[in-house]
Amino acid sequence: MTTARVRGIYTTAITHLLGENGLEIVQASEPIRERFDESFDTAPADVAIETTRDRQGVEVSGEPETVETITSELAALAIDTFRWDDTVARGSVFDAEVIEAGGGSGAVVDLGDGRRGYLNYDDVDGYVGEGNRYRVQVVEPTPPWTDDDPRVVPTLTVQGGLCTLSQDRIGVSAALRGDRADELVGMTDLLSVDIPEGWGLRWQHAAVDADLEAMTTAVEQVTSRAQTLEDALADAPDEVGEPAQLVTPQATTWCWFGRESRFALDDCRREVETTMPGHHRTKAADRAASAAVDFAEAVCGSTGTDGDDEFPFAAVSRQFGPTVGDRLAIDHGKPDGRLFTLGRGDVTDWDSDGSLTLERRLSGGGSYDALGVPKEDGDVAVTKFREGRWWYPTTYKDTQGTAKGTYVNICTPVELFPNAARYVDLHVDVIKQTDGTVEIVDADELEAAVDAGHISEPVAEKAMTVAEAVERALSN
Repeated sequence: MTTARVRGIYTTAITHLLGENGLEIVQASEPIRERFDESFDTAPADVAIETTRDRQGVEVSGEPETVETITSELAALAIDTFRWDDTVARGSVFDAEVIEAGGGSGAVVDLGDGRRGYLNYDDVDGYVGEGNRYRVQVVEPTPPWTDDDPRVVPTLTVQGGLCTLSQDRIGVSAALRGDRADELVGMTDLLSVDIPEGWGLRWQHAAVDADLEAMTTAVEQVTSRAQTLEDALADAPDEVGEPAQLVTPQATTWCWFGRESRFALDDCRREVETTMPGHHRTKAADRAASAAVDFAEAVCGSTGTDGDDEFPFAAVSRQFGPTVGDRLAIDHGKPDGRLFTLGRGDVTDWDSDGSLTLERRLSGGGSYDALGVPKEDGDVAVTKFREGRWWYPTTYKDTQGTAKGTYVNICTPVELFPNAARYVDLHVDVIKQTDGTVEIVDADELEAAVDAGHISEPVAEKAMTVAEAVERALSN
């Protein structure tokens, strides 16, 4: 049976979802073992599912066919789940050339075909300068909606969850201390499998609960993958060449969860454990919210109740933000995975129904998209957001407060996090000129995004339905 390891704030929901669809979850954490009325093996995982650092989605890395199966399940959660395959997947090997060095703690390297990586100076022996070339492996891929480059190292490693083989280690070691570490190292001699020459074995914390059979399977798995990696690189020149991809033993796919997706995950989690309305929406907003959510659910669970009301936006927003006086960014996601910040403004009005007003003072130069009106120094953009709505309007005003036009962005349901309003732009928009003219614009860009596979047909239909409804409302 195919196996997966899951970690992060979406773990309970994903464990239930994938388990219901026949996937075996392994290396489960203690809270997961307590929540589910079933046993979990401490065995190697074919795929690892990790919540991203910003808690907006998950990384799914591992055996390509299984990655595709899992991400297809996650993408079907709700209409605003997006997924993107990573061309710089975890475990991939590249010939790389340093293109930026000298500052900070690492160098930027060219991986070929417009791809870049980040190489820490501490991972390299000797001086690192522009033009230097290294054969590197991806150890930490990055989601497309961040500005970070994937981290690469100039050595080969094969990760297996329970243990890791690496060419920059020798012998057998463990990623823990004390008697248990000594026991793991000693038990390695009892396994009926040899560690390949030139590689060092390191047991991970998860191996503490593994039996000899699981340990043997884990070493066999990483040994086989190490051999496959060496075979794939056998034809590569000994000298590092021009930046290029050499081997991609695993697949990495990123899933970004929108507001409706997070509520769908709430429903999955509620099948297993007491879950407040907006559990994942709240935890995704702020790390500090996790303890508060856990406390609220513990209280509900102790009284035998479960959340079935609306998301408590007012309570969450008052506690963690945003509210009047806060500075808020507009995180404008694109269907191809990129993210742009459209600037930051001041929250000037707030309502417990999930609405707020954001004002931004603008600099002159150019014109406003589609409106064709000059952008001048001192102009103010007044944007009105509402949590969960598929659109939001921005009215541009001059220094006298006279409106220059209104631009309505059509997007996935808006989420108002403490530091940013976030959504994925769906290309099509609606504008209203000062003379009352209302028009849907950029429908061709929406169509092109569908043709490119960045937007699904159901999402495109929803976008046009929303745009037409907004057009009618503005025309009345």
